[in-house]
Amino acid sequence: MNVLLPIRILLFYLLLSFTAFAWCLVSLVFAPFMSFRTRYRFVVQTWCRSAVWLAQTIVGLRYEVSGAENIPEKPCVILSKHQSTWETFFLSAYFEPLSQVLKRELLNVPFFGWAIRLLKPIAIDRENPKEALRQVAKQGLERLEQGAWVLIFPEGTRVPVGQVGKFSRSGAALAVNAKLPILPVAHNAGTFWPKSGWGKRPGTIQVVIGPAMHAESEGPRAAAELNQRAEDWINGTVADLESKV
Repeated sequence: MNVLLPIRILLFYLLLSFTAFAWCLVSLVFAPFMSFRTRYRFVVQTWCRSAVWLAQTIVGLRYEVSGAENIPEKPCVILSKHQSTWETFFLSAYFEPLSQVLKRELLNVPFFGWAIRLLKPIAIDRENPKEALRQVAKQGLERLEQGAWVLIFPEGTRVPVGQVGKFSRSGAALAVNAKLPILPVAHNAGTFWPKSGWGKRPGTIQVVIGPAMHAESEGPRAAAELNQRAEDWINGTVADLESKV
């Protein structure tokens, strides 16, 4: 297996790239005529499930989910640890419809970015953090009112295993303003799919969905307190997962 692993990884990327290109072309033709929920299932959920399946079948990246019983019936704000690309695929397939906060530059990627534009993402300019916060607050509330989950990686970018990034309060502030809970998600995907390089390590990724967290009051202080609770739970759970690998 170790000898063949580099070949498997190369095959995985070739198939992932081919399916992404082909599916983006198909989506650009048919998706504009679909409702948002149907469009999401057709464009995102189908392809992301195939990406997770390819990683499992070819590279040996299996996964286990615990805490699914904590998912509220009504869509809310999801705060997740960000270590790799895998969790982006997984969460986009697991929750639907979902609107993700992402960097604006991704919308300019040929075919891929064009397809993303059809899915109501919250595309922010990281060079303008104040405007980004206002955008997340405004568009995030609109997405929630439209019945979509809002996924935010509060660290803003992928953080290597064993490291912790600063948590933005934008997700907590959005949850407080919308009077909805935060759903925290922890995982150890970076152990098997590192942030840097093409290398992959077969194994079972653990995904833990925590209990929904509600603000105890309103306003900036409530958002700061809620954000800290989510940060403590996510970082603590991730540290526990990593210690067991």
